[in-house]
Amino acid sequence: MAVRHTDDIRAGHMVRTQIRARGITDGRVLEAMRRIPRQEFVRGGTSGADPYGDFPLPIGFGQTISQPYIVALMSESLALRGCEKVLEVGTGSGYQTALLAELAREVYTVERVPQLLDRARGILADLGYRNIVYNFGDGSRGWPEHAPYDSVIVTAAAKKVPPPLKDQLADGGVLVIPIGDYRTYQVLYVIKRRGSRFETAESIGCRFVPLISDWEDHASSGPPDEER
Repeated sequence: MAVRHTDDIRAGHMVRTQIRARGITDGRVLEAMRRIPRQEFVRGGTSGADPYGDFPLPIGFGQTISQPYIVALMSESLALRGCEKVLEVGTGSGYQTALLAELAREVYTVERVPQLLDRARGILADLGYRNIVYNFGDGSRGWPEHAPYDSVIVTAAAKKVPPPLKDQLADGGVLVIPIGDYRTYQVLYVIKRRGSRFETAESIGCRFVPLISDWEDHASSGPPDEER
């Protein structure tokens, strides 16, 4: 996979001051974030805003590119080693997708806003990524045709964990998802599958755009179910 990377000094500064300084230690995550040209993923966004700044940025259609630290934390929580098949719910700008493509064997990404999906696909193709498969649809339903997944990452806040995402997670796999009302408080959860049981751990408070899905329309609010 011949991927075009950047030598932008801003990326190195971002990693040193925003990510490593806050406790991210996974060397593969740090190195990938030094090399991925984040500025490519905010084209057409907020004019004049620093793409490497310590904040999320709007990308249109009511969506955002997440703060760099949150992208790093969620990626490190997956504990990827390069051989995994990952499902991403919410392609968005494609920046998180690029990082997953650097860290895993293959990435299956689902986005329900067609304009965002097309734009991200074009950027990622231009950069040279060839281990990403794209799908337009409701990501809360997962992508059952390619399940099971070694890891699942959700880049929007759900009221509860969509059951299909747990069902499509492989034994020993990890699901990272923000849970809570987008208007108030959310918590990032790391859920590990152990056979038919799911072990749930809280990570940090966070703020994501809401997960929009048919399933969410019928879900009540609250923390994810924990099965031990």
